[in-house]
Amino acid sequence: MVENIHWLGHDAFKIIGEKVIYTDPYEIKKRDRADIILITHEHYDHCSPHDAAMLMGEATFVVTTPDCAAKLGAGVKNIKIVKPGDKINVSGIEIEAVAAYNTNKHFHPRAKNWVGFVFKIGGKKIYMAGDTDYIPEMKSLKDIDTALLPVSGTYVMTADEAAKAALDIKPKTAIPMHYGSVVGDKNDAERFKAALTGKLDVVILKKE
Repeated sequence: MVENIHWLGHDAFKIIGEKVIYTDPYEIKKRDRADIILITHEHYDHCSPHDAAMLMGEATFVVTTPDCAAKLGAGVKNIKIVKPGDKINVSGIEIEAVAAYNTNKHFHPRAKNWVGFVFKIGGKKIYMAGDTDYIPEMKSLKDIDTALLPVSGTYVMTADEAAKAALDIKPKTAIPMHYGSVVGDKNDAERFKAALTGKLDVVILKKE
């Protein structure tokens, strides 16, 4: 499944299966057509109206939080608004919104009800964590094939905290994200991988 996951930098991924799913599009280099766009929260490097517009077609669905929906504006026709705990089906893809928040910093308050996503595509279950710390809710995630986890610290988990989260989640593969753009660098991804050597498969994707 990892070969169908393309990292576009930061938390932006293009995931190809029976549908084309983009997550948190930011600094998108070329126009494309997404079937589904998942947006975790309203910070500029995750909810970017310009970048979302680069991927929008007549049938594109956006799944996001209320504040992001307001930011994206009335031009987005097909939008599903979610909060943690919501489960929806969009174009045949099962999507669950899950908690994403800070525990020891103030950038992503739990009260905002911002999200990560668990969704199934190509028969594989993917967890896209969003901007989050290492939180207790991660222990309840089951049967995750691929976990996309932030590793840069400052606004999200550090590499070491993300490694602890990965051991709780127990995915078949973990992929680090949220580095090399706004904050953090490849050393964070390498540190994350080193912490899990012999315990869990970690793939550091090349930015496309």
